[in-house]
Amino acid sequence: MVEKSVKMMKNQPVDFWSSLPRSGAAYERNGGIYFIGDSSALLASKDFAALKGKVNLILTSPPYPLNNKKSYGNLTGEKYLEWFTSLAPIFSDLLTEDGSIVLEIGNAWESGRPVQSLLHLESLLGFVRHEDAGLRLIQQFVCYNPSRLPSPAQWVTVNRIRTVDSFTHVWWLAKTDFPKADNAKVLRPYSKAMKNLLKRGRYNAGKRPSEHIISETSFLNDRGGSIAHNLFEMDALDHEREVRLPNVFSMANSASNDYFHRECKKRGITPHPARMPLGLASFFVDFLTDRGDLVLDPFAGSNTTGYSAAVAGRHWIGIDAQDTYVPQSLIRFENQDSFERDGST
Repeated sequence: MVEKSVKMMKNQPVDFWSSLPRSGAAYERNGGIYFIGDSSALLASKDFAALKGKVNLILTSPPYPLNNKKSYGNLTGEKYLEWFTSLAPIFSDLLTEDGSIVLEIGNAWESGRPVQSLLHLESLLGFVRHEDAGLRLIQQFVCYNPSRLPSPAQWVTVNRIRTVDSFTHVWWLAKTDFPKADNAKVLRPYSKAMKNLLKRGRYNAGKRPSEHIISETSFLNDRGGSIAHNLFEMDALDHEREVRLPNVFSMANSASNDYFHRECKKRGITPHPARMPLGLASFFVDFLTDRGDLVLDPFAGSNTTGYSAAVAGRHWIGIDAQDTYVPQSLIRFENQDSFERDGST
């Protein structure tokens, strides 16, 4: 039975919403639905035909191309490559013409060998080059997270012949060279030097060694922050330097994230082992969509994407093959204070 809450955001009707099936739905919350089932089969089925051309953003962290089975389910080797590539036309058909696909994928290693696999790269190339998908790579991002456990453990902590694998790839894809995007919505804080410059109101103008000519007023417009970079430091690479993640990261990783971890611990729930960072999801939701848009995560897990979309006033659909993560994903929506700033309830 579907567990229901407020399903639609105020003044944001979605014409296809009522046509979606409810038979495989685990719950509905804050403008979205969480389904249980095989995402590739569900999304290609007649029941989900109404979604074609309606999804503004597919944001997901698919099962990584690992060489060992994990609790959250993953294929290996050639089977993974074939499966991952087959998703491209399914996802492409769902997108609006200016929609985006964002995939977070970790590195892979050869089984029993201290050698990095090319499977994740081959999978990406197969996905992008699928002749029925019409996709192209818009930009690559890197998410550096030193708090990840040392892996592959055999070669890092036991034999000590490799270094810690501490980042994931984030690939932004689309059907057009100009998908919807606005980097003014995901600014990062100004550096101390820039803040001082704005306060001082002057700087050394003129011609630079690069031959660029800097006018006397080029850097005096306070735009609320600087343009985000495509490297996200979840922790400082250099502790002598201030980390300046986009502002949306600090908003996402505050009380709502603390609430999720606290409640999981209190209830004896082990959080999903491969969760997308909440700030990362919030960044792409804000960057690539507008209020009232539809965000899809076909490998939802603990539903970081759905929660981020709901807080930002977007509609969302999450799908996961297992119902194991439904209880912890519901925890995210218990703290309704998170939604008050955007009125998304």
